[in-house]
Amino acid sequence: MNRSLAACLLLSTTLLAQQPQATPPRGPARVLPVAVDPGDHEGFTQIFDSKTLTHWDANPNVWSVQGGAMVGEYKSAEGARNPQTFAIYRGSEPADFELKLEVRLEGDQADSGIQYHSYPAPPLTPRPGAPAFPQDTKWNLAGLQFDLSLQRNGDNIGILAEGGGRGIVGERGQIVYAQTGRTPQLLGELASTKDLSSFFKPHDWNNVHLIVRGHTVIQMINGHVTGILLDDDTTKWKASGVIGLQCAGPGSVRISFRNIWLKELQ
Repeated sequence: MNRSLAACLLLSTTLLAQQPQATPPRGPARVLPVAVDPGDHEGFTQIFDSKTLTHWDANPNVWSVQGGAMVGEYKSAEGARNPQTFAIYRGSEPADFELKLEVRLEGDQADSGIQYHSYPAPPLTPRPGAPAFPQDTKWNLAGLQFDLSLQRNGDNIGILAEGGGRGIVGERGQIVYAQTGRTPQLLGELASTKDLSSFFKPHDWNNVHLIVRGHTVIQMINGHVTGILLDDDTTKWKASGVIGLQCAGPGSVRISFRNIWLKELQ
C-alpha cells in the first residue's frame, strides 16, 4: 500500500471517530397493529367439514349441506311465520374462544345470528290474545347472540343481544358495560350505526369474527368492530355454553354458513 492511500484511510477513520454518535430513541418501541386477517387460522380448528353435519345438531327439515356450505332454508309463503331454529355445535361448550366464519343472508326478511354461551330455550308462552308463535323447541336456544338480521332495514346487523333474557343489550357500534341490578351503561361508540351498516353485504358472503375473553365480548364484521360488551351482570352471564347458528324470518329465507373455525383457550 502506498503512503498516500494509507494516509487517506487513516484520515477517514479519524474523522468517523470524531463524529457525534446518534442518540438512541427514547421511550418504548412502537409496534403498530395491522388489520386482522380473516384467513389467519393459526390455533383454530375447522368445526364444519363442508360435506356433512357431523358434530352439528340441526332440524333436517331446515338444514342441509349445499355447495360446501351449511344452509338453513324455509320455503314458505310470503308473510308466513317460521319458527326460529338453530344448528347447534355439539363438539364442545366453549368458555373463552374465538370464532371465525362466513355468512350469507338471502331473503328480504332473513333473520339469523350466532348464539354463544347458550342453553336450551324454554318454550315461549304467547301473551293473552296473541296468536301462538311457531316453535322448534328441540333446536331453540337462549343466551348471548351476535345478531345478523335483515329485519328493521338491516339495523339488527351486528348488534349484541340476549335471546330469552335481556333482549338487545347494545346497538350496533356501541361499547356497553352491564352490571348486576343496573341498566346496561353506554361507555362509548365505535362508529355510527349508519357507517357500520355499509360494511355488511346483503345477499353476499360476509366475514364474521367473534372474540370472547372472560366477561368481555367483541363482535366484528368484515374487519370492523360492531360491538363490545363488558358483562359483569352475575344474574345473566354464563361462563360457557353451546354455539348455535340461527335460521329464522318470515316467508322464504335462505341462510348459509361456511369456513367455520373455532379456537378455544384453556
